[in-house]
Amino acid sequence: MENPFSLEGKCILVTGASSGIGRGIAVACAKMGAKVLLSGRNEARLQETLSLMSGDGHTVLCGDLNSEETRKEVVEKIPDLNGVVYCAGISQIQMAKRMEQSSLEGIFQTNVFSPLMLNTLLLKKKKIKKDSSIIFISSISGVYRSQIGEGGYGATKAALTGYVKSLALELAAQGIRVNTIHPGVVETPLLEVSNGTFGEEELEALRQKYPLKRFGKPEDIAHCAVYLLSDASSWMTGSNLLIDGGFTLK
Repeated sequence: MENPFSLEGKCILVTGASSGIGRGIAVACAKMGAKVLLSGRNEARLQETLSLMSGDGHTVLCGDLNSEETRKEVVEKIPDLNGVVYCAGISQIQMAKRMEQSSLEGIFQTNVFSPLMLNTLLLKKKKIKKDSSIIFISSISGVYRSQIGEGGYGATKAALTGYVKSLALELAAQGIRVNTIHPGVVETPLLEVSNGTFGEEELEALRQKYPLKRFGKPEDIAHCAVYLLSDASSWMTGSNLLIDGGFTLK
């Protein structure tokens, strides 16, 4: 029987592939047979991701996607795609009464404007084939739940969710599916950044709020991405795939 989860013969672009969820997705896609284009800002970390991947024919694309020029260069270099996973993102903890426009603009630039403008360019240049799959990594924050100080971050993730609903309708005639994945807390370098704000006791208290008594791992999210990129999810578009260890049940 043919494996509906196989990515054999597919070419997938993964942004934010230098660490965390993006790295996990790139590794998982390669394991399932895809040729993966790894995008990120840190050449050394991208090479680390590449060293973990099976198969060959993968490509490293180093550059800052916040730059319009870099986005244009990336699009010119890449072949036609069967899938795109937008993972690049930053976290931010900032109380509403201390919020500064510059920091808000910064997080929106990375989490919203850059992936949306890259997606626009890919579509204009007809780099995304018919019957492809596009995934945006969102979050439970701003969509299902939130924490004090996550207003700006949550707003970026809610913005992605709203965008995907319209994009899914717009691209449906081409058979291109568009979905979001909404992780709870995942053990990535972003969590280490948060650890500068939250102590270990606070993180452990948060961990205990998850019914499964653990935070997610990059591979937990990667397996969901493989599903959405594969033919196994061929009748799924405009959906929010929640994967949070049961956190939002409470």
